[in-house]
Amino acid sequence: MQDTTPSQGDRDRRRIRRLEAVLDIAGRWNRTHQLEPLLTQMAEAATRLLEADRASIFLWDKPNKLLLGRPALGIEQDELRIPDDRGVVGRVVQTGRPLRVDAETEPEVVDHHVDAQLQYKTNTLLCVPLRGGTGELFGAFEVINKRSGTFTDEDETALVELAAHAAIALENVQDRRKLLSANRQLAQQAADRVRLIGNSPTIEALRSTVRRVADTDLAVLLLGENGTGKEVVASLIHYMSRRRDRPLIAVNCAAIPDTLAGSELFGHEKGAFTDAVESRQGKFELADGGTLLLDEIGELSLGNQAKLLRVLEEKTLVRVGGSMTIQTDARVLAASNQDLAEMVLRKRFREDLYFRLNVVTLELPPLRERGADVLLLAEHFLDDFCRRARRRVPKFTAEAKRRLTGHPWPGNVRELRNMMERLAYLSVEEKIDPDDLAFILSPRGGATGATVGLSNRALPDKPAVAPPEGSLTDATTRFQAEYIRRAIEQSAGNMSRAAELLGLHRSNLYRKMRQLDMQEPE
Repeated sequence: MQDTTPSQGDRDRRRIRRLEAVLDIAGRWNRTHQLEPLLTQMAEAATRLLEADRASIFLWDKPNKLLLGRPALGIEQDELRIPDDRGVVGRVVQTGRPLRVDAETEPEVVDHHVDAQLQYKTNTLLCVPLRGGTGELFGAFEVINKRSGTFTDEDETALVELAAHAAIALENVQDRRKLLSANRQLAQQAADRVRLIGNSPTIEALRSTVRRVADTDLAVLLLGENGTGKEVVASLIHYMSRRRDRPLIAVNCAAIPDTLAGSELFGHEKGAFTDAVESRQGKFELADGGTLLLDEIGELSLGNQAKLLRVLEEKTLVRVGGSMTIQTDARVLAASNQDLAEMVLRKRFREDLYFRLNVVTLELPPLRERGADVLLLAEHFLDDFCRRARRRVPKFTAEAKRRLTGHPWPGNVRELRNMMERLAYLSVEEKIDPDDLAFILSPRGGATGATVGLSNRALPDKPAVAPPEGSLTDATTRFQAEYIRRAIEQSAGNMSRAAELLGLHRSNLYRKMRQLDMQEPE
């Protein structure tokens, strides 16, 4: 009589084939990022591998003492809910040990209530626990009705191995869901903080245009003076779009040295230049799927403008020192306080890039043209800073309100915000008088107040000057140069102090002086 018992070699070869199959299955699972498709894939893989009729994954809802089984054919919403102490699955999650059952020999173990729900008859069953990376038991993996005979030791070993990979894949998906949920919450919180405050006609028109263009992929060019709120509008566009859960990356092009602009925007490979000790993603890659704001776009050199245009046109980039083409899906918003059209005429900005960026143009009005919005913004900022300072919000007197609306606000919203911050922390009265308003420069050209750490002396008065001859541009240039020179004089040559007086960043002040052909002080 011939011995039909499988040899050790046959068992080893079968085990190797199963392990290869398990690894192939696990690889596919780890590429699936949605829970429902993943559970279905797991059930299908287990039935194929173990030659079973059905399979289900049960996740343990410990607080409610329930086991949630999916997929569950024949059940509404494809989910089976059973108490966590019932049947074979209940025993497995309570004991943490695998269990094989033959309904003919152990009919009392099988939960016939479930069979009745499913309109199905269980003959054989194999169930193993699901454990996370820390060893915590969070569910069970079950296969039902082996097509030939009963489930064996080899089947149990195979399902245990499959369950280990299933647990990793499930944890990854659940972690990803938690991360996405957290990202959505953070995005919502950030969106709630971004508000375009004002009721003036120009702001209402701007708000209406933002609503129309936000959920498109159109390039938007934001133009306006320093401090008018270009970053706020860019944030609104991002958070009102379908990209709101993806990154919003802002790049100040004026702050990037020309030699490093390519690396900053497009990334670099290790060894691409002396300091490139490791590969690094650029801002386009970091903003993939989201929004990239290129602030002060006019400060990019012509060479870097050409590289930027190529990326915008082809939607691909190559890192500095690299050769691999990388796809990018970043929506680009550009902002500038300069007249880019004039820069094109003077050959300082590429015409093709200008037209590529200028699909939609939004011009932000200066604060001096927004009328009563000044008071709305002042009260908003003062309320916000007083809440942080844990003090009652003081009220503006009628004369203070007139002074606020009469000021030309050379620093725009940024200047107003800074003033309200000073008032919130430094004023002690319950009302704010005109003397409390520490303007940087008054409508008459002199300082009306002091900023902490700065001299209380007003900017020195200058004799009246006859209207200059020449174009308005020439007159504006001369006025700006004189304006800056007086601030530097009051600050005794301290450029940081002068920049603060003018409502500018120090680097922006230097750049403005270069534009005006002004000499830097010794």
